[in-house]
Amino acid sequence: MIRIITDSAADLTARDLETPGVAVVPMSITFADGTAALDDGSMTKNEFFARLAADSKLPRTSQPSPASFIQQFEDAAASGDEVVVITIAQKLSGTYQCAVLAAAETDAKVYIVDSETATQGEAIIVREAVRLREQGLSASRIAAELDSFKKRVRVVAIVDSLKHLQKGGRLPAAVALVGGALGIKPVLALYDSTIRLVDKGRGRPGALVALFRQLDKQGGVDPAYGYTLLYSDDKQLTAPVHHYMHQNLQLTGGRVGQIGPTIGTHIGPGAVGVAFVTPAQ
Repeated sequence: MIRIITDSAADLTARDLETPGVAVVPMSITFADGTAALDDGSMTKNEFFARLAADSKLPRTSQPSPASFIQQFEDAAASGDEVVVITIAQKLSGTYQCAVLAAAETDAKVYIVDSETATQGEAIIVREAVRLREQGLSASRIAAELDSFKKRVRVVAIVDSLKHLQKGGRLPAAVALVGGALGIKPVLALYDSTIRLVDKGRGRPGALVALFRQLDKQGGVDPAYGYTLLYSDDKQLTAPVHHYMHQNLQLTGGRVGQIGPTIGTHIGPGAVGVAFVTPAQ
């Protein structure tokens, strides 16, 4: 069998986690008071955002240890399984390098893919790996296909503020300042390992218009892959986005996924967006 392993930054849904042969290596969160928690579901996502709102300082996120990957790889080797690993973008975390170091310490056949994205974009790539496995492709072929496929994956989202990304070092201060004007909601896009400020709108209605505009500017949505709505702490924010995807673009097959602690630390509350795959060229 081919095992598919990812990290908790992928924010896999409960349905994804039920897929046989799919495993998640958790990242960790350390709060301002020094308490730490694994991003493994033991703290719910809603509990995390409540804690994020209550604390005066941002928590710190940490990549998994190589030992966490080694255990997964050794279990696979003992069963004669090959492994495809899909990690959060290498430029956003050291998780990819941890997986590489761990693979060198085991006899397992491991193929590691830098997703170049995160949250539901990363989850899309995990689902594509599952689909390719069901088609009977080898682990090496799956990894090669994913390296091409990931270039088509986009995440576009509205955030309430860029302060979390700027404080966490994921966005330059000058960019955060541009997106922080009074009454302006930034629209971000994540692809090719980079978080970009791609648009903005006045208030949430204006930001939604800007987000919808970006779906086309980013290349459009391939209906074969559907889409995933994502949100941080308020699921109701997805309603107008779902309406647009369904009524205006006539797209079905939508999923909904909540952003977890690993990405939520840097995105903050009030975020809503769409993860999708652009049509093949």
